[in-house]
Amino acid sequence: MYDPVSLRPPSEASPGRRRTYEVIFEHDTRAGRTFDVVLILAILASVVAIMLESVASIRATQGHLLRVLEWAFTVSFTVEYALRLWCVSRPLRYARSFLGVIDLLAFLPTYVSLVVPGGQVLTVVRILRVLRVFRILKLAQYVGEARVLAMALRASRFKITVFVFTVLTIVVIVGALMYLIEGPDAGFTSIPAGVYWAVVTLTTVGFGDVTPQTPLGQTLATAVMIMGYGIIAVPTGIVTAEIAYAARGGPASPRRCAACGREGHDADARHCKWCGAALPA
Repeated sequence: MYDPVSLRPPSEASPGRRRTYEVIFEHDTRAGRTFDVVLILAILASVVAIMLESVASIRATQGHLLRVLEWAFTVSFTVEYALRLWCVSRPLRYARSFLGVIDLLAFLPTYVSLVVPGGQVLTVVRILRVLRVFRILKLAQYVGEARVLAMALRASRFKITVFVFTVLTIVVIVGALMYLIEGPDAGFTSIPAGVYWAVVTLTTVGFGDVTPQTPLGQTLATAVMIMGYGIIAVPTGIVTAEIAYAARGGPASPRRCAACGREGHDADARHCKWCGAALPA
């Protein structure tokens, strides 16, 4: 992100430059709110046009109109981006910010499509520009809730990593076993094919493109299916516990003792209540 205040044009800037900054970046003025609302409506309309163009029947009858609309939106977003760079005091800083990059990607793929056919579909990333709705509609309080979620996910990263590696180990072993039990005749032409089947089955997706045929293979498949129900609940429980802990105002995660690995210490604890080792600050 970026801080719009730090990008405010200097006092000696021309009135037109300062006025442009107020309209584009200031969200507390009537002109600024109107501009942002129109911009978001244009973004949504352009994304709808791109989606409709991907439908063969609509493209056959309205393809030219949709293409004209796409180029009209692209030119408008290009001019808007140029105005943003012109009116801020530090254009490079804005261009390298998260929203600055998104603003650039909002129109760049359409120009790329002149060289790479079909590249314009990537312009759907401009939907990210509606993030500005948090400023326009005064939804800043939700940013705090997003921060709690981010803290919980960050605190869960080690447990989730262990969980993912455990699942990878299971699917590799099960995939190898199914390749050994079923063989190419049942569609298990290789160990990677068996691993693919194990992932599909363990996640309870069940495409059904490859299925075991032997009683032993079906028994193993049954065990994997039942295991899948339990495995799905693990990451949900981990993240939910971290969210509840963070929502109570505590640290992102119960502090872990580096010596014994135990958790569950109080927020103000200085030493581990199990082994007595000093806890990280």
